[in-house]
Amino acid sequence: MKVAIISEFYPRAADPVLGIWAHRQAVAARDAGADVRVIVLHRPIPPRAALKARDRAAIGAPLRQPRRQRIDGIDVRYVPFVAPPRWRSYSHWGSWAAPTVALALRHLRQRFAFDLIHAHYAVPAGEAVRLARLDVPVIISEHGGDVYEVAPGSEHGRTAVGRAFASASLVLANSEAIAQRCRNLGANPVRVVHLGTDLPAARTALPEHPTITTVAHLVERKRHSDVIRAMWLLRDRQPELRYVIIGDGPQRPALELLAAELGLARRIEFRGQLSPVAAVEAGRKATLFAMPSVDEAFGVAYIEAMAAGVAAIGCRGEDGPQEIAASGGGIRLVSPGDIEALADEIDGLVSDPEWRREMADQARANVRESFTWDRCGAATLDAYKSVLA
Repeated sequence: MKVAIISEFYPRAADPVLGIWAHRQAVAARDAGADVRVIVLHRPIPPRAALKARDRAAIGAPLRQPRRQRIDGIDVRYVPFVAPPRWRSYSHWGSWAAPTVALALRHLRQRFAFDLIHAHYAVPAGEAVRLARLDVPVIISEHGGDVYEVAPGSEHGRTAVGRAFASASLVLANSEAIAQRCRNLGANPVRVVHLGTDLPAARTALPEHPTITTVAHLVERKRHSDVIRAMWLLRDRQPELRYVIIGDGPQRPALELLAAELGLARRIEFRGQLSPVAAVEAGRKATLFAMPSVDEAFGVAYIEAMAAGVAAIGCRGEDGPQEIAASGGGIRLVSPGDIEALADEIDGLVSDPEWRREMADQARANVRESFTWDRCGAATLDAYKSVLA
């Protein structure tokens, strides 16, 4: 079967990490038997942060993006569209992108007669596809943003998400809780397809010093600051404890300042954004992985670390971590914002090697049984077949 995948979030030349999960799912579907092509919604306008910082490289990066790339053997085309600033008009971006999306899909269809369209997110990709009015089935994958931010953000956002869901032949959710949120917005039918990770060989050594790692964009909802404050609470109990932060983003200056104010600058390492492969490897070399984030629909970073036998810590009540924990263990949950509980979990895992090994075994088994890319690819292909049956 031939599938046209369309997504706003997808790796760029200047940002190979952006939407890497969408690309890995495309690869997994391809490896499972689908023939796929990808269209990326590309807004060639520099972000506000780049303009504010007068960062010439970041300002020019969107304009330098090649219109076509071949990534891991998959043909990827970047389709530019213009829209007002994200913070003012994001729920309308589907309408702004629709004309170029319609043209790109019709051109693609002339040389690649796709059987269905797989859009990541209702807004803007799903809504743009709806407005393109092509006579093929559409699947929308929901990863959280529509149901956490776009729909609750405005009446127009709720309408746009609802219209896109209603037009889809099937909605795929990355967790059961997200599936229910989609149903509440009118999606039907809905099924769960978890994203995945590779299963590496088991680790044979731990780092020299006990080390916490977080792999995530540096934004407030990821709650890196909670881990830094937990480090301060543990300054006497765990004097050798280190914290490695992989990623970049607008919160970095504030986090560096917090680390300095708490006297932890020498024990906290900001490595910045790494390549996807290097970021995964860094997470897998830690003593434990901690990301006490909120609005976490799934959290591929948890399972990437857990696959190597690294115990993880997430937040109780969050859709993704809660589901990963229920699936088989290897991840501990604390209440959002509870720094003392977070510190106690870190202390317990660092101080008790036997418990940590038990958690490591559970983590690997959990990923092996439920969260590999092979499983994701097979489930994605089955979803495609169900729509075309």
